[in-house]
Amino acid sequence: MITTQIQNLKSKISQSPYQAYVYSYPHKTAYRPLTPPVDLAQLWSDQDKSALFLYIHIPFCEMRCGFCNLFTTVTHNEDFVTQYVNTLQRQAQRVKSALGKSSFARFAIGGGTPTQLPIQHLETILNIAELSMGANLNIPISVEVSPETATQDKLNLLRERGADRISIGVQSFIESEVFATQRRQTTPQVEAALGRIKEAGFPTLNIDLIYGLPGQTVETLLQSIRAALRFKPEEIYLYPLYVRPLTGLGRTDKEWDDIRLACYRAGRQLLLSERYSQVSMRMFQRRENNPASPVYCCQADGMVGLGCGARSYTDTLHYSNDYAVGVKEIRDILQAYIHSDEAFDFANYGFKLDADEQRRRYILLSLLSDEGLNFASYGQRFNSSVYIDFPELREVKELNLGMEDGEILRLTEAGIEVSDVIGAWLFSLKVQDLMDGYELK
Repeated sequence: MITTQIQNLKSKISQSPYQAYVYSYPHKTAYRPLTPPVDLAQLWSDQDKSALFLYIHIPFCEMRCGFCNLFTTVTHNEDFVTQYVNTLQRQAQRVKSALGKSSFARFAIGGGTPTQLPIQHLETILNIAELSMGANLNIPISVEVSPETATQDKLNLLRERGADRISIGVQSFIESEVFATQRRQTTPQVEAALGRIKEAGFPTLNIDLIYGLPGQTVETLLQSIRAALRFKPEEIYLYPLYVRPLTGLGRTDKEWDDIRLACYRAGRQLLLSERYSQVSMRMFQRRENNPASPVYCCQADGMVGLGCGARSYTDTLHYSNDYAVGVKEIRDILQAYIHSDEAFDFANYGFKLDADEQRRRYILLSLLSDEGLNFASYGQRFNSSVYIDFPELREVKELNLGMEDGEILRLTEAGIEVSDVIGAWLFSLKVQDLMDGYELK
């Protein structure tokens, strides 16, 4: 059995390490309607609510990038946006009532592009977090922006209200590469936005870059990284261009994967030489940037998601709204959300995690980050042993994908390169079957 699993892992690696982005478990395409719906007050009553993550989803963008499969729309007007924000307010009141006494350790606004909102609505979102949900805005707060929407007034508002991390999707400083992804930003526009972010004084600036773009070479990727480094970002994410159904871009072949691997290795080497440390396959962080609280990890702490497209996590259930990529389908889901009310008292769509799924999630999220899989912590949490529950992990070392450092199993440099494959390899058969049977809309 173990030999078969390892051969399966070797086969996946030899095909393409960039077919899926593994960042959580289970994947959203494993979610299904919950029958009967789960009462939120009852669900959260048994959870540790002392250090929750609050996430608010804003599904609006100024454009749809060719690589994007996020739940977002560009077809909206002021009235529709107002309806959405008002619905968020109603949802927050009901969710807070279901949670009861709770405390938030982190808060993020994502999307979509939150700063696509008019400034008065952006302020309302901050008020929802603070006043409706009771989140103290002295906690770490992260907000996603785009070059076009990172205006001075919105940045000032975010900084004044406590946001300490801004994440901006630049993707490339080479305009021909950007235009190939159906983005319309210009390099001067990007640089001006980054200048405003730095001037506003956010403690953490994150810049997202993509490698494997059409027409990109190793040298042009390095050119973009060097351009980003001029702004001294505390974090840089290097994302491979993932092949995703129903998006504007769709291309995959072995030669292209070889180019992406060369880009990844060259980009990694440059960032390490510039005193960045590698936190995961995608995340690089400046070594002198040592935040007081650790990077959020979902192994233990729950997440409360507000907004259509947000996911919520408890120990035993992950839940959200339905998911889509197509324009009409997203619009239909948003309309249903806006007309919801009592439905906010229940989880209607999600995935229930039994004991095995909880163990897999813990292992996967630990192993794919630089903290690694701590055997003692696993044993304390699950009253079991990693190698008894998942003996195939011993074989990962034989492939030079992982190595033990005392009581911790960490991925090697070779293992980090194929993190997404290792993550998908750890998915249960049940989750794989649900994902295979999911019909993307």
